[in-house]
Amino acid sequence: MSPSIKAILFDVGGPLDTCVIMDQMIDDQIMSSFHKHGVDISTDEYADANRWAIETFAPNPYQAIIWRISKGSQKLASAVESELLQTVDHRNDARGGFELREGILELIENLWNENFLLGLAANQPAGSLKIMENLGILKYFKYKEVSGSTGLRKPDPRLLLESCKGLGVNPQEAIMVGDRIDNDIVPAKTLGIIAIRLISGRHANQQARSGYERPDADVHDVEELEQIIRHLVAHPPKASNNSYLE
Repeated sequence: MSPSIKAILFDVGGPLDTCVIMDQMIDDQIMSSFHKHGVDISTDEYADANRWAIETFAPNPYQAIIWRISKGSQKLASAVESELLQTVDHRNDARGGFELREGILELIENLWNENFLLGLAANQPAGSLKIMENLGILKYFKYKEVSGSTGLRKPDPRLLLESCKGLGVNPQEAIMVGDRIDNDIVPAKTLGIIAIRLISGRHANQQARSGYERPDADVHDVEELEQIIRHLVAHPPKASNNSYLE
């Protein structure tokens, strides 16, 4: 018999924060930096580097894109990465710090009102928590830690495990909502957590490398997400179907 679902874990970048403006500004900054250092990149070349970063499950796709374009030049890659880091505050100011996904606040409020335990499971700086608090979304989360406050980073499954522990649930009693196969779905499946992928953004075309890495469901918007959460709560998969370790 499958355990009842008590908790929903959310990644931040993707499900909560669409990051559309941020990603475009990062791409523009990377291309501008390479141009500054005498390397002009075509749109197709950049798209190829981005595709390679996603397909290879690069933990940090921006670093991977830069490395690919740098063609092994550590000096060039370091210079471009440094300039990307120097412009973080500018990007955050330009996008208002957070690009709240349409309808997600209402869904989270509904889940909270229905007594689901909500937890964060995200690679984010600790400062993102203050932004979420100002947006009125953080108050719905019982577990409020992110990588910047715990020192753990996905795809390390311990980050998700800490979220479950903070909520007082077993992994098999939780659902994970994320947008990346490598950082969200794989660690969730490793722990036996039901995994939903919200297909969006830079990792929308990322593919599982085996059946063990496939999400339990793919969704494209908040309406679909709510429907599939309710379906999986009512009909959770058998544990044998969602354990990466078996």
